[in-house]
Amino acid sequence: MSTRSYQGCWTCKRRRRRCDNARPMCRNCAQCGVDCEGYEVRLRWGSGIASRGRFTGADKPLEENVPPRPKGRRRGLSRERKKLEVQAQAQRDNELHDVVNQSGDDVSPKTDRSEQDEALFNEFLNNGINILHSTTTRESMLQPRLLGLCQESNALYNICLTFELSLSGTHTPEFLEYFDTSLRKFRSELARSTTLSDGTLTAGLLLCSIGLMHGLPWTMHIEGMYSILQSHSPDNPPGIATLTPFRAHLLEVMGVMDMPCLALGRQRPPIGIWRHFCQPTGPRHGIELVTGLPRSLLDLLAGIGFDTTGQSFWDWPGEAGNFLQHYLWEAYRLAGILTIRQCERLGNASPGGPPNRSMWRQASSCPADSSMLVARVLANVDALRLGCLERPNEDPFIKNSILFPIVVAGLEVNVIRKHPRFQETIRTCSLGSYQGHILLEILEEVWRRNDPGLDINDLVRASGIEMGLL
Repeated sequence: MSTRSYQGCWTCKRRRRRCDNARPMCRNCAQCGVDCEGYEVRLRWGSGIASRGRFTGADKPLEENVPPRPKGRRRGLSRERKKLEVQAQAQRDNELHDVVNQSGDDVSPKTDRSEQDEALFNEFLNNGINILHSTTTRESMLQPRLLGLCQESNALYNICLTFELSLSGTHTPEFLEYFDTSLRKFRSELARSTTLSDGTLTAGLLLCSIGLMHGLPWTMHIEGMYSILQSHSPDNPPGIATLTPFRAHLLEVMGVMDMPCLALGRQRPPIGIWRHFCQPTGPRHGIELVTGLPRSLLDLLAGIGFDTTGQSFWDWPGEAGNFLQHYLWEAYRLAGILTIRQCERLGNASPGGPPNRSMWRQASSCPADSSMLVARVLANVDALRLGCLERPNEDPFIKNSILFPIVVAGLEVNVIRKHPRFQETIRTCSLGSYQGHILLEILEEVWRRNDPGLDINDLVRASGIEMGLL
């Protein structure tokens, strides 16, 4: 029985025969009539360069391909350089390990994320994030920072996935699973926070966005984040001017979400964040990126129930912008007058706010008739809709902000019922989203009841939902 040869000639090794090691030719090869390939050592040459032996540095096993060896000081420097490179790499590995550890125990590293999660996150970056603001993507402050913020916040990455899933429906088992995980991670992160990082604040605001768009409870997250902010300076919270631009932007978004007129069926009372954190003394200029509204107009909206009157909106001087922006701002300005009248009609005004009137905020009544105001609000909203169709690339996301004037105009029941065409305009201009569908159903119920004294907040609250008009 023949066995494999480990010390014989190359021919016997290949044929797996016992070799007698005869020199210069073995007897097995002679008896079989085959050439004996001998006993010399053969080099196995793979890709790259030999790292040891006399062919060190050569790309072929030939003497002429061996590079000259550095002598003396040059060789010592080469060794020292390699040693420093190894140390630097070890330090980088340690720093990366520390970053992963600091990010928390309940967050999987990037390599553990599934392909589905990565696809959802990329879809959010490319499309879903556009729903969060009413300005162009080049003006967005969140998109270029999002990856870094996900390193700060354990919950943010999962909340981005949940938001993207919510755009296709909120009653799927997949969404409910992601939403439950997002809530758990955010609450755990908030409970451990002694300071509110930009990543945690972004996660909370994005979670609120899911709630206000789909009728899920969200104002308690605003309250929780505000409690942490206030805990560091309860008597004099930091103003916008002392913060980084992105931090100021996040606080403005938080202040907008907290405005009473931009939420329906609130489960927690408003805090007054815009007036408390964001609004300095006197008028301000510039556009807030999420709403697409001038800050001076948001100052008036935040003052409803305090020092803003109908005449304040009527005398608002406006700001420079394109045609589509002016349609939107005019609809908000006139809807603000209607909101004040609706609050007065229901007895919901909140007197006693500190005086903070600019030169155009005069405490007198607006002369415009409510029927005329509703017609002008809807005319501007419809003009904005048509303008977006005719010029789709001018300001493609501005229509995200039209819900507030549509709902406010729709609450003027006496006017709407007299003009069926107004109802049709509201149906046509409502966003084709789940949020727009819910709000339109609420308005249809208000019109069916035909009760001018009906408080829409009571109706929404009785339905067990909490909506936003953003």
